Amino acid sequence: MAAAATMAAAARELMLRAGVSDMEEEEGSLGGGPGLQEPLQLGELDISSDEFILDEVDVHIQANLEDELVMEALKTGVDLRHYSKQVELELQQIEQKSIRDYIQESENIASLHNQITACDAVLERMEQMLGAFQSDLSSISSEIRTLQEQSGAMNIRLRNRQAVRGKLGELVDGLIVPSALITAILEAPVTEPRFLEQLQELDAKAAAVREQEARGTAACADVRGILDRLRVKAVTKIREFILQKIYSFRKPMTNYQIPQTALLKYRFFYQFLLGNERATAKEIRDEYVETLGKIYLSYYRSYLGRLMKVQYEEVAEKDDLMGVEDTAKKGFFSKPSLRSRNTIFTLGTRGSVISPTELEAPILVPHTAQRGEQRYPFEALFRSQHYALLDNSCREYLFICEFFVVSGSAALDLFNAVMGRTLSMTLKHLESYLTDCYDAIAVFLCIHIVLRFRNIAAKRDVPALDRYWEQVLALLWPRFELILEMNVQSVRSTDPQRLGGLDTRPHYITRRYAEFSSALVSINQTIPNERTMQLLGQLQVEVENFVLRVAAEFSSRKEQLVFLINNYDMMLGVLMERAADDSKEVESFQQLLNARTQEFIEELLSPPFGGLVAFVKEAEALIERGQAERLRGEEARVTQLIRGFGSSWKSSVESLSQDVMRSFTNFRNGTSIIQGALTQLIQLYHRFHRVLSQPQLRALPARAELINIHHLMVELKKHKPNF
Repeated sequence: MAAAATMAAAARELMLRAGVSDMEEEEGSLGGGPGLQEPLQLGELDISSDEFILDEVDVHIQANLEDELVMEALKTGVDLRHYSKQVELELQQIEQKSIRDYIQESENIASLHNQITACDAVLERMEQMLGAFQSDLSSISSEIRTLQEQSGAMNIRLRNRQAVRGKLGELVDGLIVPSALITAILEAPVTEPRFLEQLQELDAKAAAVREQEARGTAACADVRGILDRLRVKAVTKIREFILQKIYSFRKPMTNYQIPQTALLKYRFFYQFLLGNERATAKEIRDEYVETLGKIYLSYYRSYLGRLMKVQYEEVAEKDDLMGVEDTAKKGFFSKPSLRSRNTIFTLGTRGSVISPTELEAPILVPHTAQRGEQRYPFEALFRSQHYALLDNSCREYLFICEFFVVSGSAALDLFNAVMGRTLSMTLKHLESYLTDCYDAIAVFLCIHIVLRFRNIAAKRDVPALDRYWEQVLALLWPRFELILEMNVQSVRSTDPQRLGGLDTRPHYITRRYAEFSSALVSINQTIPNERTMQLLGQLQVEVENFVLRVAAEFSSRKEQLVFLINNYDMMLGVLMERAADDSKEVESFQQLLNARTQEFIEELLSPPFGGLVAFVKEAEALIERGQAERLRGEEARVTQLIRGFGSSWKSSVESLSQDVMRSFTNFRNGTSIIQGALTQLIQLYHRFHRVLSQPQLRALPARAELINIHHLMVELKKHKPNF
């Protein structure tokens, strides 16, 4: 039907496009006679209306033309007017048929209407029932909310009652004094574990009662009297026990560390006194400080006195300086050299005192050393004394912190109260000893002992001796610098003319310096100190000047060089043995030795081969300036040099070797000098060969007498000493 309506509309639009005259004829034929005077209602197709828009008509026509049925009708050439009439007839037939169908089904429709009415009534009743259910549910929801509120209130009341019960329980438990506590405090010895357990319980109850009293709890009055009597009894027993332990320290030959360790097991006793009877706690602390202070002072005064008796009997004096002559102290009343005399300028085995194994070795026992007639240098006594001081101070500081429950500045103050007199006595003794001490190596070793002990105390986390270490170093450093400056001044003021006969061998003052400097350098390498290196630098400068002053006393340059080389070699050898190869001292003396050795070799080769050396230098200079023609006038001189060298070089080399070995005390150094001289001689003769190869001297007959350079090298190797 929709397609038919579309076809009818399209037909009418086409008739409009065909022209107005045709439309009027169609209207006349369709009007059914002159009795119809009403105008045709065209609607949107009424072109006489002002609202008609031709463009919109075109759009509708275009849309209808695109319809499939219209397109099919146009293709088949159907007359649209007849087709439109046919469609209208079909629509009327369909409408009439539909009416007949409705009439035939009228009973069913009436029945359906009745059923719908019945269903509507049923649904209405159901709506009423659901409304009643909804009102019931709303009332139930309000009841549930009421029950929830009541449950929450009951839960809050329950929690409050439980909290009150817990607080009341704690209060009651804190106030109740059980019979086991009373029995243990009154009857049990303080050393029994149950006394300590009940004492902790008593301390907790006393603290709880004090807290409740501060809050105004009236029930505390019921137990205050009992707790006070128990507290007094416990304080009395604890006081007697701790004082008895402290008094046991005073017994002769008692190892006080044993009762100290026992006291640590009962350190809660002192904590109880601090919390409940501060006057008694102060009494115990003062008694401990007084007793241990006297014990430490007596012990260290006695140990120090006995320790100094096993020191070397002969020690360095103010005249035992580096620049003092060996003959200065020798006289009719001079002391003989003792068997166990400690060397002043030589380190020897003394440096082992700062080795890790020796540094923390057991302390010296003086009476054992006296029975064995053993003697020790001062630094060994210093190490033993201060290691005992370090060990006991660390133990004492840790005991004070743990037993007396102190830390920080309070712990340091209590430690100083115990050890202060002992440390002051030790400082006074050291200051007194250093006044007459002139052993720089001993003082320097003591400095490094202190530095290492300070590191050990830091590792143990014991700061109690920090101030003491600073005070000890403040005594040792100035004394060490003073002794070093005295040695520098003694070398500076030494007069070579007062040293007796001259000798090219190493001087005893330079040997002293080498031993002394290498000792200090090897010690200083472990913990470097710039001030020490500056003082050693001053001493080195003075020793170098002294060596030059002594060398100037020799008449010949050769003897001067022999003296310088012997001394430089000796100092270098000692320094390289004990100090690092890259130290400033080693580098300085190595340069001096090389320079003087080269000069000595030239001086050594000058007498037998001086003419050859002079000619080679002159000829090379002429060749370099381009004046080689002047060599033609030197043929006689060259011939004499060739024949002279060929006839005397063996004896000259032999004499040279013997002379070197007699002049130098160090065979290795002598061998090195001989080897250097022979090497330089080979180089000289090789240069002589090159000069004779010049065109001006190439035809010289004496060239045939030249010794082959390789043959000369083989022969000279025979003269090289082997050691």
